[in-house]
Amino acid sequence: MNNQALPPAIFLMGPTASGKTDLAIRLTQTLPCEIISVDSAMIYRGMDIGTAKPSAEELALAPHRLIDILDPAESYSAADFRADALREMADIRVNGNIPLLVGGTMMYFKVLLEGISPLPSADADIRAEIEQQAEQNGWQTLHDELAAIDPVAANRIHPNDPQRLTRALEVYRLTGQSLTTLTEQQGEPLPYRVSQFAIAPADRAVLHNRIALRFEQMIAQGFEEEVKKLYTRKDLHLNLPSIRCVGYRQMWEHLDGRYDHDEMVYRAIVATRQLAKRQLTWLRSWQSVHWLDTFAEDKLDRLVALFTREQA
Repeated sequence: MNNQALPPAIFLMGPTASGKTDLAIRLTQTLPCEIISVDSAMIYRGMDIGTAKPSAEELALAPHRLIDILDPAESYSAADFRADALREMADIRVNGNIPLLVGGTMMYFKVLLEGISPLPSADADIRAEIEQQAEQNGWQTLHDELAAIDPVAANRIHPNDPQRLTRALEVYRLTGQSLTTLTEQQGEPLPYRVSQFAIAPADRAVLHNRIALRFEQMIAQGFEEEVKKLYTRKDLHLNLPSIRCVGYRQMWEHLDGRYDHDEMVYRAIVATRQLAKRQLTWLRSWQSVHWLDTFAEDKLDRLVALFTREQA
C-alpha cells in the first residue's frame, strides 16, 4: 500500500514522569484521537498508584484502552500487546478517529512499529533446566554464558534480571541462534502512517527531581497499602513481571523485611531513575522522532502542527 494511503496514528513516547498523560489528554481535546496505553505495568488491575495510572477524572475526560486488562498473576508478552493494540487501533479507525499510543514501554512501541520477530514460544523444560542451573551455579554464571553467545543481549540484560536472562538463553538453546540475531529479522510492519513524538525535560536533573517527588506523592496516596493487598495473595511473588515492576518490587522487598522504609524509598527512586535512563537511551536511537520539552508552553501546538504537516 502507498504510504500516503495508510491511515494516521500518533506515538507519544517518553520516560517516566515526563508529562505524557497530561499532554495526551490535552491532545484528545484538540484532535479526534483515542488513547491506547503502551505501558507494561498499567495493564494490571489493582496496580494503580505505583503505575501512575490516570485518575478516574482523567479517564472520564479521555478513556485509555489497554489498562486494567489483566490480573497481576497473569503473563503478557510484547506479541500479546501488538495483537491487542492492532485490534484497538482498527476499532478507533472505525470510529473515525486517530489512534494515539501513549506510554514508556519502548519494546511495545518497537514490536508494534516493526512487527514480531520469529522467536520461539516458551519451553517449560528448557526454563526449568535454566532455573536449576541458576540455583546450582548462580545467575552470574548464566550471564557469563550469555555474554559468550550473545554479547549484545548480555550488555543489555542485567545479571539480576532472571526473566530476560532466562528468555535470552532459552531462545539460543531452542534455535541455535542468538536473541539479537532473531530480533533483527523483522516481522510485518505497522500498516499506519505514524507521527512519532517524545516528551522529556531538557534537563536530566529536573526529570530526576520529578521522579523523586512523584514517588513521595505515591507514598502519601497509599502506595504501601496498595502493595500490601497484593502481598497477602498466595499466587503472587517476586518473580512475576507484575511484582517486578519498578516501585512494586522495592515495596514488596520492604514488606518482606529486607530493608526499612527509608531504604525502600531510596531504592525505588534510584530504580525509577535507571528506568528513565533506559527509556531515554531507547528514544535517542529512535528514528523519525520529534522531541518536545515537558515545560514548553507551545508543545501541544507544535505537536499538532508537526502531525498536520506530516500527514498532509
